[in-house]
Amino acid sequence: MMLTLNHLVTSGTFSLDGGTWDVDNNVWVLGDDAECVVIDAPHDADAILAAVAPSRLTAILCTHAHDDHIDAAAALAAATNAPIWLHPADRELWELTYPDRAPDGDLADGQRITVGGAELTVLHTPGHSRGAVCFHAPAQGLLFSGEIGRAHV
Repeated sequence: MMLTLNHLVTSGTFSLDGGTWDVDNNVWVLGDDAECVVIDAPHDADAILAAVAPSRLTAILCTHAHDDHIDAAAALAAATNAPIWLHPADRELWELTYPDRAPDGDLADGQRITVGGAELTVLHTPGHSRGAVCFHAPAQGLLFSGEIGRAHV
């Protein structure tokens, strides 16, 4: 099967420290015809579900837990039974959006995630948030960083 990378942009708001701003966010779907992962799940679970179909969603990978990157994660997980993975250093941020629902798994520096024949390596990159991570797929020449506007080649 052929590895594919799909991109969509969803729109909503970002709220932190008493301010709220209109934002557009990237969603990346990486996989093949059988399975895929979603990197960040902002604003619109239905749009993300449409981008995933017909593949089976195996995980929702969070680059960090600012609300504009995770606010559709729980609905997407409920619709697909896919686990949500987040670095534990961002749990405090996560709980601002989801006080009654924990992520399903922890991401760790150096962890490897395989999907559709691609291997992603988790890189813990604190700075934007304490638990910020990037997902690196060196064989495909891709780096998913969360806050930058595209997958880096």
